[in-house]
Amino acid sequence: MTNLQTGPTARGLSRFAIPAVCGLIVFLGYYSQYLFNTSSDLAPGPLTRRESITFNTLLVCLWLTYYQACAVDPGRYKFPPKEKEEDITIKRGGPDTRNARWCKKCNAPKPPRAHHCRHCARCIPRMDHHCPWTGNCVSLQTFPHFLRFLVYTNAALVYFARLLWARLYHGLWDQRHVPAYLGPSVGALLGCTMLSIVWFATQFALTVLLVTTVRSWVLGKTMIEEWEAERHESLLARSYDGDEYWGADGTGSGFVPVRVEFPYDNGFWTNMTQAMGTGNFLRWLLPVGGGGPKISNDTPWEGTGWEYEENGFNDRVGMWPPPDPEKLRRERAGAGGKWPGAMRNLSAEKPKVEYYRSSEDMKAAFKRRQQDDMRRRQSRRQHSSEEDEIMAELEEDGGYEERSRTRSPPQQGRRWMNSEGDTLWDYGVDVDEEESYGYPGQGVSESVSLVGTATGYDEGQGDEDEDVPLAELIRRRRVKGS
Repeated sequence: MTNLQTGPTARGLSRFAIPAVCGLIVFLGYYSQYLFNTSSDLAPGPLTRRESITFNTLLVCLWLTYYQACAVDPGRYKFPPKEKEEDITIKRGGPDTRNARWCKKCNAPKPPRAHHCRHCARCIPRMDHHCPWTGNCVSLQTFPHFLRFLVYTNAALVYFARLLWARLYHGLWDQRHVPAYLGPSVGALLGCTMLSIVWFATQFALTVLLVTTVRSWVLGKTMIEEWEAERHESLLARSYDGDEYWGADGTGSGFVPVRVEFPYDNGFWTNMTQAMGTGNFLRWLLPVGGGGPKISNDTPWEGTGWEYEENGFNDRVGMWPPPDPEKLRRERAGAGGKWPGAMRNLSAEKPKVEYYRSSEDMKAAFKRRQQDDMRRRQSRRQHSSEEDEIMAELEEDGGYEERSRTRSPPQQGRRWMNSEGDTLWDYGVDVDEEESYGYPGQGVSESVSLVGTATGYDEGQGDEDEDVPLAELIRRRRVKGS
């Protein structure tokens, strides 16, 4: 979905995003000065020396921070050779069970909070989103420059609003009773009108973007992690009373989501210190020399970009992000995460072709298929109605029918959307090939234990009552309800 962070969705339009930003800066920053300084009939006259120096200083800071937000590398992981990786594993006391994610496109393990960007074509450390307006990822290494760009842009817009308001008030409102030929020219009026409209839209959009960016990083969350948290809350809401998660095809998946708290919120000061790369707040807004965190590739799996401090709210470390049940269900469908239909050798299968000798044979075959379909539908309806009647009668539960009606519908499609209609694809994450809950050559059941591990999903809870007699199940439900 198109919004301020994700930019245009139409293919090919994103290449014009950076030129559009540069044109906007030139229009508001330099055309306005030309208009104010050359329109002698536009009160209160040309800019003063102090106003020109202040405004152009803010514009220089804006250009510097924008260039850094566009040009600074978002980060690149450098994994050690296989032999050295084994030595590191031995020194750490065995394999790290917290890292059970594998990037299929990079063919490498995926560190915590990293995601594969479909634009940058690699895994980005602490990826927030891919910003089309900078043509770069907002990540561990680029966030300080992106934040400084937003701060100086809003500061320049506020100062520009002060200059524009003076012209609108003294040049237009104070002279509203003056004859038109003595007031500002038509060109000056048209220029002020265009500047006002563009300024208002830009100021509103960038203020919202600055507030949401600061709010999320003060809480220690990226945009992608906010999306994951909202999806997790949605799954918990859909799975009431310990009910299992229902997949996109309307069938139970056997996964019962359990609550996982966001583990990387360690307080305002710690969060901002980690985000800006320094505890010296005087350097946070320096357009040059402010610096930022750098991924420590000298010590793989340790240090900045490889591991993050957790707040201890969960039972164990490494429980974030809670896995997507749809993705886990697809992984379990076959080796390598393929759907069962994808593993069929269709070329080796001989299609079954029916030949009809006459039109009467064709009509008879159609009637037989129609009758078979009708029998299957009636069987499903009868089975569903009998189940509802038996459960309502035996349980003597008045709320059963109400809960059945209010049950959340199955999730439509392969990608979940948040309240704003965004998917991970909109943030630049390569969803289809991003990660596998396990390592190559292993199925999900072999590489990730879903019971009491970092995944946060309890498998088998939905199937544990299959061998229990019906009378015992009714007795348990009555005891639970009393």
